[in-house]
Amino acid sequence: MRIAFLSTFYPYRGGIAQFGGALYKALEQQGHEVKAFTFSRQYPDFLFPGKSQYVDENDNSDAIPSEEVLDSINPFSYLKTAKEIKAYQPDVLVTQFWMSFFGPSCGTVAHIVGKECKVVSILHNVIPHEGRFFDKPFTKYFLKPHDAFITMSEAVESDLRKYENLKPSALRPHPLYDHFGEIADKKASRKVLKIDEELKTILFFGFIRDYKGLDLLIEAFGLMDESYQLVIAGEVYGSFENYEKLILENKNKERIHCFNQYISDQEVSTYFSASDVCVLPYRSATQSGVTAVSLHFEVPLIATDVGGLKELIKTGETGEIVAEAEVNLLYETMENFFANDPSVYQKHIQELKVEMSWDKFAENLVQFVEKLP
Repeated sequence: MRIAFLSTFYPYRGGIAQFGGALYKALEQQGHEVKAFTFSRQYPDFLFPGKSQYVDENDNSDAIPSEEVLDSINPFSYLKTAKEIKAYQPDVLVTQFWMSFFGPSCGTVAHIVGKECKVVSILHNVIPHEGRFFDKPFTKYFLKPHDAFITMSEAVESDLRKYENLKPSALRPHPLYDHFGEIADKKASRKVLKIDEELKTILFFGFIRDYKGLDLLIEAFGLMDESYQLVIAGEVYGSFENYEKLILENKNKERIHCFNQYISDQEVSTYFSASDVCVLPYRSATQSGVTAVSLHFEVPLIATDVGGLKELIKTGETGEIVAEAEVNLLYETMENFFANDPSVYQKHIQELKVEMSWDKFAENLVQFVEKLP
């Protein structure tokens, strides 16, 4: 199959670019002809909340070859991108959607190209965690020219049906990221991070945003005894001031280790290998790429019962679910988790890894496209 793939790719960083790169490789390895099209400008700098949109020299990101042609805020580039994709003569255009901001640019390309081939989108989010006035019209505009959709959680599938009732979709679980390296020795990893080698270790990982509930985790950690330590690893989107205040007021502040920075790809293994559990205390969610990373490193998860998180986190098997984003419930769940036998979680996670490969996801995507009218 001849596939045009429109998404963010290398040299941009982040989970969506990593997802695109892994899927691109899997499709190529299965013998399909794939061409990647990405942004010449993804966000204007003043709209980007982090320090950089690009990978750095410490990242292990796959250098996916792509045409850097689409400027998210330049309509002339929308036409140019569509023209280049049409010249490639694909059987299908695959897009990714994760933020309504990209509705006009990617939606226009899909509209033009869709007159000549099938157009399918992989939906990471439909309704955003942090709403903006343009979300609804931009999302509608993006979805309209697509023929079908791939969703990765029941929550996203449900959100899609609030906009689009008739077009086909397929629910396929988020594959496990496997490009961050292998599992390392736990004590050696803790030594690298300069944290206690013996304490039970809780990890919060990923970009820090208000909806992710880090404040709840910090407060819950304050209820725990001296046998625990908390590792916070990720770049803050916005201000870290409120979190810093909570840490300074926390009775366990000496055992809270902050790595408030962008974590390069080659560092990811160290953080997960050092940890006993990864906690997602989210106030809202659809699905999270962090779950895929954590399960790759065979680290169980504790997450709040929001969005599609519980679809991969099976109670007593791959982790534990907290009924709601509340400090005492989070504390109790973490305590109960550490009272269980960790080998039980590891066994179930290893079984799950077999079913959630990129090859399987790519195979399912192609079969879905082939069945479209």
